[in-house]
Amino acid sequence: MKERNTTSTLRRVLVNCAAQAKEYGGCVAAKVPEIERDMCLKEFLALKNCMQNTCKHNLSSLNLRGEEFRSGMSAKASSSQLSVSSSGSGGLSHVYIQHPPLRCNAPGTRGLFYDDGNKLLISPTSDQVFSWKAVPFDPHVAPTSDSISEGPILSIRYSLDAKIIAIQRSSLEIQFFHRETGQNFCHKCKPESDSILGFFWTDCPLCDFVLVKTSGLDLLACDAESKSLNVVETRKLNVSWYVYTHESRLVLLASGMQCKTFNGFQLSSAGIVRLPKFEMVMAKSEANSKPVLADEDVYIATIYGRIYCLQIDRVAMLLHSYRFYRDAVVQQGSLPIYSNKVAVSVVDNVLLIHQVGAKVVILYDIFADSRSPISAPLPLLFRGFPRSNTSSSRSTAKDIEIPEANISDSEAIIYGDDWTFLVPDLISDVSNKLLWKIHLDLEASLTCSVAISASSSEAPSMLEFLQRRKLEASKAKQLCLAITRNVILERRPVSTVAKAIDILLVSYSLSLKTGSYLKGIKTEKTSHSAGTQIGIPQSGASASTGEVDAHGTSTKHQSSAIVDNESLNRSGNSSTSDSEDNTQFNSLKANPKVNKEKFSGGAESSSSEVHPSSLQSQNLGPSNSPLNASVSERQESQLMSPAISTDEMYSLLFAPVEEEMVGDPSYLVAIIVEFLRSASSEKIKVQPNIYVLTIQLLARNERYAELSLFIINKILEPSKEVAMQLLELGRQNSQIRKLGLDMLRQLSLHHDYVLLLVQDGYYLEALRYARKHKVVTVRPSLFLEAAVSSNDSQLLAAVLRFFSDFTPGFKNTTDCHGYCRILKEMNSDVAV
Repeated sequence: MKERNTTSTLRRVLVNCAAQAKEYGGCVAAKVPEIERDMCLKEFLALKNCMQNTCKHNLSSLNLRGEEFRSGMSAKASSSQLSVSSSGSGGLSHVYIQHPPLRCNAPGTRGLFYDDGNKLLISPTSDQVFSWKAVPFDPHVAPTSDSISEGPILSIRYSLDAKIIAIQRSSLEIQFFHRETGQNFCHKCKPESDSILGFFWTDCPLCDFVLVKTSGLDLLACDAESKSLNVVETRKLNVSWYVYTHESRLVLLASGMQCKTFNGFQLSSAGIVRLPKFEMVMAKSEANSKPVLADEDVYIATIYGRIYCLQIDRVAMLLHSYRFYRDAVVQQGSLPIYSNKVAVSVVDNVLLIHQVGAKVVILYDIFADSRSPISAPLPLLFRGFPRSNTSSSRSTAKDIEIPEANISDSEAIIYGDDWTFLVPDLISDVSNKLLWKIHLDLEASLTCSVAISASSSEAPSMLEFLQRRKLEASKAKQLCLAITRNVILERRPVSTVAKAIDILLVSYSLSLKTGSYLKGIKTEKTSHSAGTQIGIPQSGASASTGEVDAHGTSTKHQSSAIVDNESLNRSGNSSTSDSEDNTQFNSLKANPKVNKEKFSGGAESSSSEVHPSSLQSQNLGPSNSPLNASVSERQESQLMSPAISTDEMYSLLFAPVEEEMVGDPSYLVAIIVEFLRSASSEKIKVQPNIYVLTIQLLARNERYAELSLFIINKILEPSKEVAMQLLELGRQNSQIRKLGLDMLRQLSLHHDYVLLLVQDGYYLEALRYARKHKVVTVRPSLFLEAAVSSNDSQLLAAVLRFFSDFTPGFKNTTDCHGYCRILKEMNSDVAV
C-alpha cells in the first residue's frame, strides 16, 4: 500500500504498531482488574517505542511517557500530589483540563458555591456576592456583583428568574434579597421542630421553592411583593441528607441508620412524581460493622439522556448504578473501582471515573455491553501551561503560551485535596478559587483503546463509540474515516469492513431522519436552576449535575408511557427532542430498523424494544416508565453530527483508498458492494460517483460479465453518469456500450441518445427516434454536417427532407439554403 503525506498520526500508529498493541492489550486484559506497578512493562515499552518511532515528526501529539503511565496504573500510587511536571502537555492522556482556569479573583471572597441551573460559580464577601457564568465555559468572563447584608453564609442560590438571591444563614433561617429593589425578608423554622439541610428553586407549577429539612420537604410559593413564603404542601419524611440536580429535577432523600434508604421526588413543570422507596447496596467489612453512606458517595448523572444514580461502595470497591422508573428503581450493575477516593464526571456521554487515590482516570461507555473500560487508565493531563513549568522542553502544538506571572504553583496540582468534581464536567478548586473544565481527547482515547484491545475486530466498536460523540463531531468524523480507511487498506476480512460500514450508514440514516445531520451550532440558552454548595461542608449538599447532550439509553423492557419530564412542555425551545436522542441511541445498537419513541406533550404510548446497557438490569413490566433528563435543560449547543454522508464516503474514503491500493481491485469491489447493500437496506440514496468507481474497478480486470449483471440487476442504479461511463467503456466491449445506450433510453435522456446515434453514424435512426420522442433540442446542423461528412448525397437529401417536413420554418433558415446548395453541388459532381 502507498503511504500518503496526508495520512493521520492515528492511522500510522494503527498500521505500524498493531502487533505491539495487541500484545500489550492481551497482557492488560489478562491481568485486569488486578493492577500493580510496572504491569506489562515489557509489552508497554515495545508499544511506546513503536509509537514514538512512528510519530517522530509529531511527538507533540503522541508521546507516551512510560513513567507517567505506569505511576497512573499503580493502585498504590504515592499520596503526594502529582504536579504538572509529571502530567504535562507532553504526555498522552484521554482526559485533560485546559489552562487557564476560571479564576474567582474578587478580593475578600470566602467560599465557593455552584448554581447548577443558572450555571453560576458564586463567591460571596461580607457584603457582596460575585458570580461568574460557567457555561459556556470562558476563563476570561467578567463577574457580576450584588449587595447583601453581613452574616454567615451556609449556601446561596439565585431564583430561576434571577431576580431573588436566597441565602441560608443558619440551620433555621433563610434570607431573601430582591436584586432590583434591594428589599429583603426572612423565612425561619421553629427551633423545636427540625433543621434546614438545604433548599433549591424549582419551576414546578405547584411551588417555586423547596426547603429540605430533617423532617421532610416543604413546598413553598414565593411572594416577593408581600415578602413571604407560603407553604403549599409538606411531605413528612426522616431525612439525613439529600442530593438534587436541577437538570434531572430529581431529589433523593437519604434516611436510616446507614443512610442507604432513599425516597425520591421529581419536581418538574409537568408536576411531581414520587419514586418508590428503595435501598442502595452496601457491603459489610466485618460481621458487626455497618458502614454509613455519605452524600459525597452518591451522584446523579445524565448519560445518553437517561438519569442514573451512581453510588460508591468503598467496602466492596464497586460503583453501583441505578436507573429510575415511575414504579421501580432498578440496579443496573456495578463497575470496579481501584481507589478509596473516587469521583465521577460525564463528558459527551462518556462516564469518567477518577481514581483519585491512584491519580488516574478510567473511561466507560455504558452503551457497550461490557464492564470493560474503553481505554487504559491514564493520568489527568494539564494542557496550556508554558513549557518552562514542565519537565519537558519540547514544545507541542496544543500548548498555549501563557505568561509565567499568571501561574501559581498551586494551579499545577493534579487531584488536589480541595478539588470538588461537579457533574458533569467541571472541577472546583476551593482553596485556590479556580474552576476547571474537563475535556475528552478522542484521538488519544482511541489510541489507548487499541492498546487494551486484543481483538482483531475492534474497529466496529471504535466506530460505534465515535458515532455517539457530539461535542467534537468534526473530530469524531475524521477519526471514523481514518479508521475505516485503515481497515480497508489493511485488507481486513470483508465481514469486518461490512460491520464498520453498516455502523456508519445506520448513523447517517438516523441523522437524516432526526434532522441532526449538519445541524448548525445554536446559541446555548441560559437555563435556570438551584445551586450546590462547594466551599463549606454541609450535610445536605452534593455535587450537582449540569447540562449534557444525550442520545438516550435504557434497560430492556416494554415501555408504555415515557415520562416526558420537563422537556415535553418546552420542547419547542430545544433543537433536539428526547425522542431523537433515544432513537439514535437504540438504532446505533446495530438495529437498522429504528423504532422511535414519540413524544407530543404529556406522555404518549409507545411499544418499542430498548436494548440493554452495559450495566445489565432486570426486565420491567409494561407499567414502568423511565425518567428522562429534561431536553430544555441539556446543553443546547447542538454541534454538527459525526455522521458521514455517502458523498463524503466517496470523496474521503473510497476515492483515496482506490488511489492508495495496488494490485487486484477485487477486494475494493467487494467492499463497495457491501456498502451498496447497507445503503439499500437503510434506503439511502447513493451518489452516481460511487457507481462510476465500481464500473471502473470492474473494467480494470475486464470483468464485463459481472458488470453486465450489476447493471441488469440494478445493483448499480441507472444514472446519466453511469450510462456515460458504460458508453466510454463500450469502445472495448460492444455489449457494455449497448447497456449504456439502453440506460439513456430508460432514463428518457433522448437528447443524449440522439447525439450518440449520430456519433455512431446512425443518422436516419436518430432522426426517427427524434421524431418519435419529439426531441427538438438537437440542432439540424448537427445532422446536416454529419450527412455532408459522409459524402452521401442521398443521405443529405433525406435529412433535408426530414427537417423541411417536420421542423416548422426550417425552409426559411440559412442552414436550409446553404445545405441545399451543397446538395446541388454534390449531385452535379455525380452527374459529371
